[in-house]
Amino acid sequence: MPFNPSKWHFEIDGYLNPWVPSAPWKHLSPLVSRFMGHRSEHQRPLGNLFMIFWAFIGVFCSLTIIEVVGRAIPSFEERGAPIIIGSFGAAAVLEFYVIESPLSQPRNAVLGQFFASLVGVAISKLFALGPQSRELTWLAGSLSCACAVAVMALTGTVHPPAGATALLAVVDSGVAGLGWFLLPIMLLGCALMQAVALLLNNVQRRFPVYWWTPAEVGQRLCLCRRKRAAHHQHGEGGQSGDDGSGGGSGNDSGNGDGGGNGAKLEITSTRHLEEGRTIVEESRLIVRRGGVSIPDDLYLSPEERIFLEELSGRI
Repeated sequence: MPFNPSKWHFEIDGYLNPWVPSAPWKHLSPLVSRFMGHRSEHQRPLGNLFMIFWAFIGVFCSLTIIEVVGRAIPSFEERGAPIIIGSFGAAAVLEFYVIESPLSQPRNAVLGQFFASLVGVAISKLFALGPQSRELTWLAGSLSCACAVAVMALTGTVHPPAGATALLAVVDSGVAGLGWFLLPIMLLGCALMQAVALLLNNVQRRFPVYWWTPAEVGQRLCLCRRKRAAHHQHGEGGQSGDDGSGGGSGNDSGNGDGGGNGAKLEITSTRHLEEGRTIVEESRLIVRRGGVSIPDDLYLSPEERIFLEELSGRI
């Protein structure tokens, strides 16, 4: 096989997703699950005027809360921490207006800022070891932002405002002077912004679209649970019974979506193979007369949702 590095591809989710548990929100009360982003019914698109209104409220409230809390913590004042890190302004735009973008979801918003802060402080500390560190601040800032982007891309946590965080951690004297204390400051700010986003964005909209990834998660965990259950029920020779029950559940889910009157467009996909066995977990996008059924693991832009709504009205 020819050596061609340009074809190399790394996807960290291929290693992490099988071990990441699925979100438990659907098992909680409807009120709690709603404000965690879970919907049992299709979320209808919202007009842009209401989106602008909620974005205005969300940006104002989240930044105000971060500033008030920061001023109220004695350790922040002792270390001369700024009232707020500037990159939170850009983050607020994503978290309260472009809330359906993959860049706005909790994994990207929190871990992206954390990794960028970590890289920024590390680069700042590294350059501070040299005798001409102040003269090389411009170079350290460029390297910090570049490294942060690379780390976020490799970990699937790309969050554009985090690039500013990595840059500020080097070139802004007030932020750079915080050192490793920048990490808890960023994590606290991210947590507060996410809390406000969950509260306000779920009044008339839906946030987040997903917590970790729109792809399937937990295959390995499910397999381990099935093996343990089969071992307890049938001993070491009871694996075949487990396989049979798994196939039955797949058929049940397939029959459940067959109801309804009128024309219907249905797109179905079978997910994966696991250790030589086909595990049927179907995901259906259904457009029927008067409504659209969209699976939780499928991200659609507002324009795509509006198109499907219009299509369902024409069926």
